[in-house]
Amino acid sequence: MDSKKLQAYELIQERDLSGIKAKGTLLRHKKSGARIALIENDDDNKVFSIAFRTPPEDSTGLPHILEHSVLCGSKEFPAKDPFVELVKGSLNTFLNAMTYPDKTVYPIASCNDQDFQNLMHVYMDAVFYPNIYESDKTFRQEGWSYELEDPDGELKYNGVVYNEMKGAFSSPDGVLDRMILNSLFPDTSYSNESGGDPDAIPSLTYEDFLNFHRKYYHPSNSYIYLYGDMDMEEKLQWLDEKYLSRFEKAEIDSEIRLQKPFDEPVEWKRYYSIAANESEEMNTYLSYNKVIGTSLDEKLYLAFSILDYALLSAPGALLKKALTDAGIGHDILGSYDNGIYQPTFSVIAKNAEESQKEEFVRVIESTLEKIVKEGIDPDALTAGINYHEFRYREADFGSYPKGLMYGLQMFDSWLYDEESPFLHIEALDTFAFLKEQISTSYYEDLIQKYLLDNTHASIVMICPKKGLTAEADQKLHQKLQDYKAGLSREEVEKLVQDTKDLRAYQEEPTPPEILEKIPVLKVSDISEDIAPIYNEEQKAGDVPCICHPIDTNGIGYLTLIFDLRTLSEKEIPYAGLLQAVLGIIDTEHYEYGKLFNEINRRTGGIETSLEMYTDVTKVKEKEFRPTFEIKTKAMYGQLPFALSMMEEILMRSVLTDEKRIKEILDMLKSRLQMKFLSAGHSSAVLRAMSYSSPLARFKDMTNGIEYYETVSRIADHFEEEKDRLMEMLQTISRKVFRKDRMIVSYTGEPESKEPVLQEIEKFSGCLHTEEVEESGFQLTCAKKNEGFQTSSKVQYVAMAGNFIDAGAEYHGALQILKVIMGYEYLWQNIRVKGGAYGCMSSFNKLGEGYFVSYRDPHLKNTLEIYQGVTEYLRNFDVSDRDMTKFIIGTISNMDQPMTPATKGDRSMNLYMNHVTEEMIRKERLEVLRATQQDIRNLADIVEKVLQADQICVIGNEDKIEQEKEIFTEVKALF
Repeated sequence: MDSKKLQAYELIQERDLSGIKAKGTLLRHKKSGARIALIENDDDNKVFSIAFRTPPEDSTGLPHILEHSVLCGSKEFPAKDPFVELVKGSLNTFLNAMTYPDKTVYPIASCNDQDFQNLMHVYMDAVFYPNIYESDKTFRQEGWSYELEDPDGELKYNGVVYNEMKGAFSSPDGVLDRMILNSLFPDTSYSNESGGDPDAIPSLTYEDFLNFHRKYYHPSNSYIYLYGDMDMEEKLQWLDEKYLSRFEKAEIDSEIRLQKPFDEPVEWKRYYSIAANESEEMNTYLSYNKVIGTSLDEKLYLAFSILDYALLSAPGALLKKALTDAGIGHDILGSYDNGIYQPTFSVIAKNAEESQKEEFVRVIESTLEKIVKEGIDPDALTAGINYHEFRYREADFGSYPKGLMYGLQMFDSWLYDEESPFLHIEALDTFAFLKEQISTSYYEDLIQKYLLDNTHASIVMICPKKGLTAEADQKLHQKLQDYKAGLSREEVEKLVQDTKDLRAYQEEPTPPEILEKIPVLKVSDISEDIAPIYNEEQKAGDVPCICHPIDTNGIGYLTLIFDLRTLSEKEIPYAGLLQAVLGIIDTEHYEYGKLFNEINRRTGGIETSLEMYTDVTKVKEKEFRPTFEIKTKAMYGQLPFALSMMEEILMRSVLTDEKRIKEILDMLKSRLQMKFLSAGHSSAVLRAMSYSSPLARFKDMTNGIEYYETVSRIADHFEEEKDRLMEMLQTISRKVFRKDRMIVSYTGEPESKEPVLQEIEKFSGCLHTEEVEESGFQLTCAKKNEGFQTSSKVQYVAMAGNFIDAGAEYHGALQILKVIMGYEYLWQNIRVKGGAYGCMSSFNKLGEGYFVSYRDPHLKNTLEIYQGVTEYLRNFDVSDRDMTKFIIGTISNMDQPMTPATKGDRSMNLYMNHVTEEMIRKERLEVLRATQQDIRNLADIVEKVLQADQICVIGNEDKIEQEKEIFTEVKALF
């Protein structure tokens, strides 16, 4: 790109970004004042985002509600929900919007040039010319509104953001995060909740909502980002001519102000709700919080990530171990938030006692003083630096485009210094500096200055209180009842009419001529080719090894897979416990903290997991293959070392360490509880499917509700259970970690294969060989239909079944159904009308199908909506254009870009499940060639899923009690 040709822009800086192999350019649009940062490289997964500084002025959730609302129609694209239309019919690799404490970001990504341009166009129009000024209906739908079905009915609040934040405020972890931020920044916008406090959201007026957009959504307050392989000049010219040149530069005060340091630390005590049956003992959260300079200090920014690793995040980290040894809390966490102007560092003890607060602070400070005096273990610092540098160089963010992640990280500096967007993404020099400082007192000095001597600090404690949710619900009910009682008949009738009008607006289809304004690709634009499969069958001695020859830039990805079919049903949950323990318990040669550091000092880490595969050619026979997997990633030269550490973990772990095992059980129990409260939909689905699916039952037993029940039982009765537990762990190890139970997956360049095979052959000779009693693997399933009660203010409502068991067959069109459900039927009925934050469905080759809602204010109504799917499909009738969109949206899900590691994992997954290229090609063609009749034919399949009537709900204790006739069993989850 020749920046001199760009007359509409002022060049601020150009620089080589060698750490990410790219060129960086910073521009300013002359007329409008918009800031633009470009990263040019050869990545075809292109990224665009536009962001605004949006400091919240109160806790009504203004930035968040606006983020939802601007994507509900604009000047050029006046459809009610162009965002959803894009998701249905785009080849995007990312499409979303996010509200942060001080900014709102609208990012998109796509590998298709035309699709990328279409997405940019819709997003630019959405932020600058939204339809929010036309009527208040979007505000009432996405934010909050009164809901009154008839004059004698109960008055309620509803709204997507309102219900989303009710769910967010149900999690004690979420409450603590908010309290920490509020406590440290009382005089800045960080003292307000940008997402919205459910108690404050209904005080937001429509006029204030519009004024916030008028004030902040202007190019002079914008940050525009383009990344990847594209014609940057063309994109910049389009941005100028189409949007930016229409605006004059404006003075907008959106500055994120610094909090004046405290003279002394502050203490906060707040409460969170627990269910009536939950114990208040060992349920308090303690936090010790410090403000760490500003995010514009690139060395400090990264140095505290290293200190977080060395002090708290790594197993056996000094501060974590000191607090654990002192018996404070069941789970010790570090939290370093460097995504705000003044980063925060927190030490958190979960499941502690209120009476432990003083001891909590004393242990932290005495341990830090000792560390400063005696020095930090250099190996821990080296491991922490390598841990972060390995991930920086690998740039593997899973399903997220790396250009997106770079763009989000740029805001950590750009938002606060408009000439420093590249400060943190060009990090090689900073890593080099941090390595040099290991032999100095640099890290100890940081601890002294920012953790011990720093008075800009808070101690925040949140304590459990029974019935707080019920009490708040009753207060709200009374408040709304009193409000309604004070209204005239005409005012009550107006509320009823407003409710009907909003419902009518939501149900009214967007006219075809409006929908056609949103650009759509053609099915002919999409290749029928499938992604290649990289599987080569090899042998490492007697051990089968599946190699995936892929260019990995010198990194080898190695997974050892052990068959679990020698285990009995009663041993399966203990296999889950074994997986949780290995790698974070002492071994013959290493204390567990040293083990973790030694691994991270020389590799990209070692992880364990339990997986489940099925032979898709024998679905009706339910041929399942549960496995224990241990994986590593390392530069080729370090793979022999990585294998030696895998051997140490699998063969020499001290599985009789009572103290450490009890610590791990307490930590597991705490983290599973957090998962159920913040993301209960996945656990509800798993449980509902487990009523008929051995595969789902296995997952539930090893990572779901049944697993939690096992962990909780053993942790709560450890003295009675410990001997059996330790015996089980050792027995399972002997049964599983055997040469004849192992298969290997290896991803790397072809020339790296032979040395790895030789090392695997050597490794296999170290595994167990003694005779063991083998059990016939078989899992029984039983339908239960359960309601699990928690203190949450919302529900996760799941319904599942198996259509192959009921005589139906799988068809590729079921993948299209997932898109239709997620962005049409379920979206309209559960999210738009019902106010739930999310809704999902899935149908797989095993015949498993499910529907689930997320942060849902309803229960019975949601189940009735699921029951309506069959009729909806029998009457399915859309335009050819809409059908094309559904197909393209489905292909978008199937064609997500893959990293080298993902390509290898996908190939191995297909191998283990006996999926052939022909099967994948057949499914793809069934999607590309699907007709509306194919969709209508799915009604019978869905009917079979619904007839199974497998229901599981995790949610509010009172709501589940009110609807208890739905369930065969209602019980407290905790």
